[in-house]
Amino acid sequence: MRALHEKSLKTFFIDGIRWNLQGTPAFQIFRLVLLGCMGLGIYAYSFQARYGLSVTGMNDIVSWGFYISNFTFLVGVAAAAVMLILPAYVFHDPDFHRVVIIGEGVAVGALIMCLTFILVDLGGPLQAWHLIPGIGLFNFPSSILAWDVLVLNGYLLLNALVPAYILYCHYMGRKADERKYRPFVFLSIFWAFSIHMVTAFLYQGLPARPFWNNPLMGPRFLASAFAAGPALITLILAIIHSSTTYKIDRSVFSKLRIIIVISAIINLIMLFSEIFKEFYFTTHHSISAVYLFFGLDGYDALVPWIWTSVCANVLATLVLALNPGKNNPKVLLPACGLLFIAIWMEKGIGLIVPGLIPSPLGEVVDYLPTWVELCVTLGILALGITVVTWLVRVALIIEQNENPLG
Repeated sequence: MRALHEKSLKTFFIDGIRWNLQGTPAFQIFRLVLLGCMGLGIYAYSFQARYGLSVTGMNDIVSWGFYISNFTFLVGVAAAAVMLILPAYVFHDPDFHRVVIIGEGVAVGALIMCLTFILVDLGGPLQAWHLIPGIGLFNFPSSILAWDVLVLNGYLLLNALVPAYILYCHYMGRKADERKYRPFVFLSIFWAFSIHMVTAFLYQGLPARPFWNNPLMGPRFLASAFAAGPALITLILAIIHSSTTYKIDRSVFSKLRIIIVISAIINLIMLFSEIFKEFYFTTHHSISAVYLFFGLDGYDALVPWIWTSVCANVLATLVLALNPGKNNPKVLLPACGLLFIAIWMEKGIGLIVPGLIPSPLGEVVDYLPTWVELCVTLGILALGITVVTWLVRVALIIEQNENPLG
C-alpha cells in the first residue's frame, strides 16, 4: 500500500511535467519566449555579478531601486490571494471555489518573484548567507527584516502545500479531507495580512525617512494590494475562460469587480489624505513629496511618472465603479489592466525612490533603472509567469478530470 502511495505521488509529479511539455504550437512559442526572457535576465545578471551594483542606476543615496520597487508591489499581489480564499474556504462560495486554486497559483508565482528580487538586490547570491539562522546574524525577533523573511517563506509554503494536497486528492479520484487542510487555510488568511503589513513596517519604521513615516502606510498597502491583485486575477481568469475549456462563471467577474472597486476607492481616499497632509502646510518633512510631485532643484524624473499613475488610477477606478458596460469584458478588462499598472507605478518607484530623496544630508539625485535592472526584472517576471502557467495548467487539467487516474 505504501509502495502504491509513493508510486502515485511520483506519477503525480511526472504527469504534471508531461502536461506542461504538451500544448498547442502557440502555447509552446509562448513558453519559448518566456525562456528567452529568462536567458536575457541571466545574461544581464552576469554583468551585475561581475561588476557589482555599480552597473545599476542605484547609488549611495538611492540604495533601493527597481528591484525593491517590484518586490514591494508583488508582495501585495501575493497577499491578494486571500480575497479568493476567504469566500471560497470560509464562506463556501461555489463560484470562488472553482477559481481559488488559480489565485493561489498566482500567489506562489508572485512570492517566487519577490524572493528572487531580494536575491538580486543583494548584489550577489553569496550575500544571502547573512540571512541563514545559525550561520549569519538573523537578528530575530528584533529585526523587522527577519520577520519579513519568515512571513514570506511561510506564506509561500502555505500557498504551495494546501492546493498541492487538494489537487493530489482530486488526481487520485477522491475528495480532499477538510480536517487536514482547513486549519492551514485559516493560517494562510492571517499570514496574507501579515506579509504586507510587515513589509509596510520595514519602511514605516525608518525614522530618517519622513516620507515613509505614515501610520496609513500599512492599511494603504493592503487596500492597494486588494485592488491590484484581484485586477490581475481577473485578467488571468479572462484568458483562461477564452483560451481553454475551463469556463468561468460571469458572477465571478462581477464579484471580483466589487472587491476591486471597494479596495481601489479606499486606496484613493488614503492617497489623497496623504497628499493633503504633505501639501496643505508644507514643512521640511514634505521635501520628498515635493520632489515626487513637482520636482526639486531641477530634478524631476519622477514627476510625469507619478501624475500618470494618479490619473490612470482615478480613471480606472471610475470606470470600474460606474460599470458603463455592465460587466462587458471589453470595458472591464482594460480598466483592470489600467488599474494594475497605475498601482504598480505608484506603489513601486513612486513609493520607494522618493523616500530616499533627499538624503539625510540634503543631497538630491535622480534615479532611473539601467538596462541591467530592466533585463534582470524582465527575466524574473518571465520566471514568475512560467511558474504560474505551470501550476495553473496542472490545476485545470486535474479539475476537469482529464488526468489518467482521475
